[in-house]
Amino acid sequence: MTKLFMKYISIILTIYLLSFALHTIQIGSIPSLLIMGLVLLVVNLVLKPILLLITLPFSLLTLGFFSLIVNAWTIMIADYFVTNISMGGFLNSLLAAFFIVIFNHLLKDMNKVSN
Repeated sequence: MTKLFMKYISIILTIYLLSFALHTIQIGSIPSLLIMGLVLLVVNLVLKPILLLITLPFSLLTLGFFSLIVNAWTIMIADYFVTNISMGGFLNSLLAAFFIVIFNHLLKDMNKVSN
């Protein structure tokens, strides 16, 4: 599997599973979830490098943990553009960013074992 496809799967899986655990995350339909995954991929490819560059001093001071904040911001930006999904604010976006990173690493590890 390609890296982008693995990221896409981890995004969709995380948001879907968190919608069961947290009632403030609401998904209107499956197509809107798929669109949210695509929009978040585009935001991560275009805006995330710029945001990481702007927040580099904070990231250095926090030993890289500030990048989770930037990931939460990108989720909030994508949530703004997708109409039928509500992430429910910053803390839910931060939690989603944390689990997206975990699922992405798990999928990478599973891909390495299968090859």
